[in-house]
Amino acid sequence: MCGIVGYVGMRNAPDVLLEGLKRLEYRGYDSAGMAVRSAGRLEVIKEVGKVADLERLVAERQLEGSQGIGHTRWATHGGVSVDNAHPHCDDCGNFVLVHNGIIENYMDLREELEASGVQFCSETDTEVIVQLLARLYRGDMLEALLKLIEKLRGSYALAIMNREIEDTFYCLRKGSPLVLGVADGEGFCASDVPALLPYTRQVAYLEEGEIAAVSKGLLQVWTSEGVAVEKAISIIDWDISMTEKAAYPHFMLKEIHEQGAVLRTTLKGRVENGRVDLSSELGWDPELVGSWKKLHIVACGTSFYAALVAERVLEKWTDLEVKVDIASEYRYRHSRADADTLGVFVSQSGETADTLAAQRLARSQGAHCLAVTNVRGSTLAREVHDVLLLKAGPEIGVAATKTFMGQIAALYLLALYLGRMRETLTAAEENRLLDEILRLPYKVEVTLEREESIRELAGKYADRKDFLFLGRGISFPIALEGALKLKEISYVHAEAYAAGEMKHGPIALLEPAVPVMTIIPRDGLYEKTLSNIQEAKARRSPILALATDGDDLITKHASAVIRVPWTDEDLTPFLTVVPLQLFAYHMAKLRGCEIDQPRNLAKSVTVE
Repeated sequence: MCGIVGYVGMRNAPDVLLEGLKRLEYRGYDSAGMAVRSAGRLEVIKEVGKVADLERLVAERQLEGSQGIGHTRWATHGGVSVDNAHPHCDDCGNFVLVHNGIIENYMDLREELEASGVQFCSETDTEVIVQLLARLYRGDMLEALLKLIEKLRGSYALAIMNREIEDTFYCLRKGSPLVLGVADGEGFCASDVPALLPYTRQVAYLEEGEIAAVSKGLLQVWTSEGVAVEKAISIIDWDISMTEKAAYPHFMLKEIHEQGAVLRTTLKGRVENGRVDLSSELGWDPELVGSWKKLHIVACGTSFYAALVAERVLEKWTDLEVKVDIASEYRYRHSRADADTLGVFVSQSGETADTLAAQRLARSQGAHCLAVTNVRGSTLAREVHDVLLLKAGPEIGVAATKTFMGQIAALYLLALYLGRMRETLTAAEENRLLDEILRLPYKVEVTLEREESIRELAGKYADRKDFLFLGRGISFPIALEGALKLKEISYVHAEAYAAGEMKHGPIALLEPAVPVMTIIPRDGLYEKTLSNIQEAKARRSPILALATDGDDLITKHASAVIRVPWTDEDLTPFLTVVPLQLFAYHMAKLRGCEIDQPRNLAKSVTVE
């Protein structure tokens, strides 16, 4: 969940580390620090607060050097303090390291070290690692790291410097992601690709249990048994401009406005002559597809809500038994995933710890596993049988927006493709749906042009402390996503319910201080949802309706109406989610909240 950056080369390391840490701020953190080799010593500097606070201290110290490691910490073991911030050193100052993850047996290791006379400076599990490494080292770094791996239980991504070894730092990875970068005379590591984009697009991904030595222009990698391996170099096709705000005040707003382009990119090359063609990516044959009886979709957070949207059309367009579950629940249930199961695992980053664990469980039981992810070289993408990429480009804002759009687009294409291969969807129906899907990017952009009216509506309700979101059918997951966005970035309490459930409890909350945001496109459930609006209105709650252009009836029942263009009722989520994203954004802005880096949240949850 935190951010790691490492560098060795000809540049001034503190400059590279600071730039990399800034590009990882979206991951969430509460302190920042770095260690730099300077004049033969390992100089450590760290501070509670933002990377900007660390940058000020680095400038005051005039820290210079060509090798270093940096870190942004999100507190797990021990409070938010300078002592607990990373990097951590051993008591002799010979080793320094930064760490993402959780060491599960750190208390046992700490007690052993304290019994041998080690005095700790922090409350963290990370300091245990560096103190232990110092006791294991006997002049051979690889040998010491192999012994370290044997003693650690839990998850970790580590970047380590040894005072004795110049122009090289070391990386270990188990459970937490770590990507290596290489350029002419330079070596890098980072928790995520955006930190490397200003310097290189040549990357290699560490696998579970691997150890790397990163030197100037050279990567050496070993397995956890000490066997040398040749790492494949991947070329990242993201442009650095994708990780910058351009003229927007926040990454989140920029990414909301990129959603029309995301849809076009996701559809490009996958829709030909009125049919979905995923054969070049998935390589499935009719016999394999016909062998599946069950489809499990597993995800967390916003990705879970995208899966709930897709569940509706998969049930409609295929004859598969569809089950959607939260990853952290799926892995602890007696879910029967076997050879007749297609497991679809949805994760923006491809590094979500619970989703990875759920995928490993399903695959061990014989399921055919597909990743729907935004990151080609992510752990999830490397471990599954097949990958369907979102093609959304990097998303920096913590609150997912454009990747939700990419996820539902990719999952709809999958549903259409399965429907045709299983002969449960006619060619005429597929052609009709694709004609409208190809119009969606334009209709998303029409919706975005109405932002000012949504901003004005947010201004009227920015002081409210509670919201209720309602939706029926395929609009219910959109209500869930709208409520989540409002909670994430504006810190307003918001609950979402299937509209028919309002009478079963939530109606007790209704009063004039509680607005009700209702997603009510003109679909087959319109009249049912309208009756729920009337029940809420009778309790004097303000009704904010998200409705279709041309629906005049809704104006008689709602305090305010947000409009979206007409589309097929199965496709309404592509349009109705956009105003809810904008509403949450403007609520947060008016309330003075930190939009791109909301409190307590991280972009990628890489620990349980």
